[in-house]
Amino acid sequence: MNRTIFFLISILLFSAFNMNAQVIPQCEKIPHQLKAHKDIRIDNYYWLNDYWLNGARKEKVLDYLNRENSYADTVMQVTKDLQDLIYNEIKGRIKETDQSVPYFENGYWYITKTEEGKEYPIYTRKKGNMDAAEEILLDVNQMASGHEYYQIGSLDISPDNKLMAYGVDTLGRRQYTIYFKSLETGEILAESITNTTANLVWALDSKTVFYSTKDIKTLRSNKIWRYKLGIKSSSKLVFNEKDEMFDVSVSTSKTKKYIFINSESTLSSESRFIQANQPLSNFQVFLPREKELLYSIEDFEGDFYILTNWKATNFRLMKTDVHSLGSKENWVEVVPYRKDVLLESFDVFKDYLVLQEVTNANTQIKIKPWDNAKEEYYIDFDTDAYLAGLGYNPEVNTDKLRYHYQSMTTPPTQYEMQMSNRERIILKQKEVLGGFVSEHYLTKRIWATAKDGTKIPISIIYRKDFKNDGTHPLLLNGYGSYGISSEPYFSVARFSLLDRGFAFAIAHIRGGEEMGRQWYEDGKMFKKMNTFTDFIDCAEFLIAEKYTSSEHLYANGGSAGGLLMGAVANLRPDLWNGIVSDVPFVDVLTTMLDKTIPLTVGEYDEWGNPHQKASYFYIKSYSPYDNIEAKSYPHMMINTGLHDSQVQYFEPAKYVAKLREYKTDDNILIMNCDMTTGHGGKSGRFQKIIEIAREYAFYLMLEKMVKE
Repeated sequence: MNRTIFFLISILLFSAFNMNAQVIPQCEKIPHQLKAHKDIRIDNYYWLNDYWLNGARKEKVLDYLNRENSYADTVMQVTKDLQDLIYNEIKGRIKETDQSVPYFENGYWYITKTEEGKEYPIYTRKKGNMDAAEEILLDVNQMASGHEYYQIGSLDISPDNKLMAYGVDTLGRRQYTIYFKSLETGEILAESITNTTANLVWALDSKTVFYSTKDIKTLRSNKIWRYKLGIKSSSKLVFNEKDEMFDVSVSTSKTKKYIFINSESTLSSESRFIQANQPLSNFQVFLPREKELLYSIEDFEGDFYILTNWKATNFRLMKTDVHSLGSKENWVEVVPYRKDVLLESFDVFKDYLVLQEVTNANTQIKIKPWDNAKEEYYIDFDTDAYLAGLGYNPEVNTDKLRYHYQSMTTPPTQYEMQMSNRERIILKQKEVLGGFVSEHYLTKRIWATAKDGTKIPISIIYRKDFKNDGTHPLLLNGYGSYGISSEPYFSVARFSLLDRGFAFAIAHIRGGEEMGRQWYEDGKMFKKMNTFTDFIDCAEFLIAEKYTSSEHLYANGGSAGGLLMGAVANLRPDLWNGIVSDVPFVDVLTTMLDKTIPLTVGEYDEWGNPHQKASYFYIKSYSPYDNIEAKSYPHMMINTGLHDSQVQYFEPAKYVAKLREYKTDDNILIMNCDMTTGHGGKSGRFQKIIEIAREYAFYLMLEKMVKE
C-alpha cells in the first residue's frame, strides 16, 4: 500500500475513534465565465467570493471554509502532541518579561515592555531621566480584553507632550480607528476618527492633526484630512489623491519643521509640504510627479535633501534650497549614483550624514562628516550574511548613532556608536533562553547560478553537525516581489527545525532589491518569470551540493511569496516533498482584472495591467490558479485569514478547491482559514507561535512519512 494512503487511513481511523472523522471537503462547482481579449476562462469556484454578501450565499461560503478547517484539524490531529512540544520549545526561548531599549525624544524616555504570560506590549515613558516615575501610555493587554484580534497601528505624542493619538484595528483588515488620550488626566477623549490607515502627524500647535483615510471599497489610502481637537465636525479634506495608481501618506521631517504629504506609486512619487507651525496654510508641491521618477525629501539647515532615482537607477542624494522648488535643475549632487551600490536611505545629524546602502545582498552603513576634511568610513560587519540598518535616531544635535544588527545565528542586537571616535556599545542583545548556544550553528552565503548565468545569493543556516550527504531535510524560503529584500534574519522559532536535522535557506531571488534596484526590475512585469525560475535554480543547486534531496526538500512563502509557491508547484512539482503557502496571492489574473478589489490598480506597475492584451497573457502564463493541471503535486498546507485585506480569503480557498479537482496524487492538501484574522495572522505574540508550531509539525510529519 502507498505510504501516503496508509498514513491518511491511519489518521482517519484515529479520528473516527474520537468521533471526529472527516471526509476530504468537496467544493461545489458553479461555472462562471470570465472573458477578456477574446479569451474565455471558466472559473468553477468563483462563487467563493460571496462571503461579503448577506444571507444564504454568505452561509454557503462559511460552510465550505469550516469544512476545510475541520478536515485540516483532522489531518493534523496526529501531530497535536508535537505541536504542543514545539510551541513550548519556542515559547521557552522567549524572555517573556522584557523591555525595549529606551529612546529619548522631546523631554521623555520611551520604553515598550512585555510581561510574563501576557500577549501584548505595554507602552510607557519617563520624564527627563530613567529614574523618573513610569507613566503608562497604553496597556494593550487590558485594551485587547474581549477581542480575538487587537492591533495598535500607531502611537503619536503631541509636541507639548499632553495628548496622544493611537490607532486600533480589531478585525485584521488594516482599517484603524484613531483615538485620543489626555496624558494629563488619563482620560480617553470622546472624539475618534474611523476608517483610517493609522497614519497621523501633529502640527506644532498640539491641537491639529493630519491623517489619512482609505477608499471604503478598494482600501486604497487616498485622502489626507486636517482635524482640530475639541471642535466637532472639524475634519477638512486637504488632499485627495485621485490617481488610482497612487497611495498617499502624511509625515513630518526629522526636525519637525515641516509636514509632508507623500503620494507614491511603484514608479513615481510626489511630495507636498507646509511648515508645521502653520497648519492652516496650503500645501505646496515640492516637485510635480513625473513618470518613473521617485524621490523623498528631508530638511536640514535650510536645504531639502532628496533621495532620488533621477538619472540614477540605484538612487543618489541631492539637495536644494528650501526656496528653490519645482525644478530639478536647482538640485546639487551630494552623494553620486553608483552602479553596484543601492542607496537605500539616509539620516542627518548636526555633524554627520549617515547613509544606508546595499551591495552584494548585504547592508552597509556609511558615516560621512559634513566637514570634508574629516574621514568618512563604514561600520564593520564581520559576517557575510546578516541584516543591519539604521535605528530610530530622533535627535539631530547628537554625535551618537543607533543601529541594529542580526544574523541567522546572532540575536537582534542594538548598538550605539560615537560617530566622532567610532567607539560603540551594545545597548541590548535579545536574550534567548532554553539553552540556546549560537556556536552550535553555522550560517553562510552561497551562490547558485540561474539558467541565464545570473548568480543568485542564498543565505543558509544549519547545525554544525549537519552533513552534506543529501539525506537531510531543508526548508527553502523566498519572496521576490515589490523590491522587498528577503533578509537573513534571526528566528527563535527556527531552532526547533534545525535541532531536528533541518537546514533553513533563504533564496534572494530577483524581484527584491538584494542586489540593487535592477534586481527588482528584472523580477517584475514581463520579467516576472525570473522570480520563479531563480527559486527553482536555487533548489536544484542545493540538491546538487547535497544539502538535501527532492524527497527531503520543503518550500515556504507568504503573500507574494505565496504566489511564488503556487508558481513553482506548477512548474516543478517534483522538486518538493512539501510546500506551506501563507496568505498566497494565487489568482493573479482574476484579481488584477477587478478594479474594485483592494490593491489592484496600484499594482499595475508591478504585475502589469491585464486589461492590456500583452500583460493579460503574460500574467495568465504564470498565475498559479490558471495553471493547475492534472498531475501530481507535493504535500501542501495553505493558510489564510477571513478578513485579509491584502490577499482576499477566496483566492487560497479557490486554489485549494481547484487543486483537489485536478491533482492526480494522494498527497496531503489542507487549508487553514483563520476566521478572526487578516493578512498578518494572529495579533498576540504567543498566538503567533501556535501558527508556527502547526507549520513546523507539518514539515516534520511529512519528513517522518518519508523515513518510515
